[in-house]
Amino acid sequence: MPFSRQQTRAIRLGAVPIGHGAPVAVQSMTSTDTRDVAATLGQIQRLAAAGCEIVRCAVPDEEAAEAFKAITSASPLPVVADIHFDASLAVRAVENGAAGLRINPGNIGGESAVRRVVDAARAHGAPIRVGANSGSLPQDLREKFGGPCPEAIVDAALRQVRMLEALGFDQIKVSLKSSSVLDTIAAYRAFAAVSDHPLHLGVTEAGGLLAGTVKSSVGIGALLLDGIGDTLRVSLTADPVREVEVAWHLLSACGLRRRGVEIISCPTCGRTEIDLLSLLEKAEAALAAIKAPLTVAIMGCVVNGPGEATHADVGLAGGRGQGVIFAQGQVIKKVPEADLLEAFMAQVRRAEEEYFRRQPTEDRT
Repeated sequence: MPFSRQQTRAIRLGAVPIGHGAPVAVQSMTSTDTRDVAATLGQIQRLAAAGCEIVRCAVPDEEAAEAFKAITSASPLPVVADIHFDASLAVRAVENGAAGLRINPGNIGGESAVRRVVDAARAHGAPIRVGANSGSLPQDLREKFGGPCPEAIVDAALRQVRMLEALGFDQIKVSLKSSSVLDTIAAYRAFAAVSDHPLHLGVTEAGGLLAGTVKSSVGIGALLLDGIGDTLRVSLTADPVREVEVAWHLLSACGLRRRGVEIISCPTCGRTEIDLLSLLEKAEAALAAIKAPLTVAIMGCVVNGPGEATHADVGLAGGRGQGVIFAQGQVIKKVPEADLLEAFMAQVRRAEEEYFRRQPTEDRT
């Protein structure tokens, strides 16, 4: 790893270790109505299959808090309850199996309400994530700093942390989010300089799949490369599964974690003589089932393709009417264009089997 990570305090969300050098964990949030247990569990299963490690569910009312009992008992992931304004919902969610809470101590109902939540969280071993968000800063901090700047976000987060620490509670994770990428980066950097609490990274309200991916990658990626961050969520106005997919690509690009296949593909040029976009889409769908951390290449030119992807475990490069299958830059065989994908996937599966033969204890699930 080309950089060192900040050493934060260790906490746990269910079976997932967080902080103190633990792997950066991938988180998402369900978009279903939490009161619909079947739909929520179905989405959690899809998220888990995509590589999600922590899931958060909104708890808007008593019915949703009660649904937590069924959700947490069947969920393959630790479930965090997202609570606003009502301390009783936080207490009920923890009693019904929530592995953690996401609250804002400043809007939960005063000191006695915060104490109730802390007592319940402590009794059930549930960490609390406190979050400062540029869109919901206390009015006094807006006035003090002239608006939702990074300094105001940091002050808001420190205020919430101190409220919990004053009650003897230290199982805390912190987020400092803004829809501004630069403000988000500045706030996390400033907080990390004065606190060792684990940090949950994210750019809030980042947007749809394209814009949200770009903003999140810049903001979260910059912090990860600083060594900052213990969990992350790529917030997208899209299917939550896409959040998880982007998160894993981001962790891989930062050299922190790998899951499944990394695909190298060329941007196409005038030498491309095959339908590379269609081929890539079909390959992506087929490669989703591969569990080994392989690097594969989908290239459009048989002249330069293998050489441009010399480090790929397996690759294909197409030309007019035919293509080649290669590994580590060496051509293995030529095949008709119509058979390229089938021959490529056969070679990928062989590479996967070889990988697991070398690492017999590797988890294939």
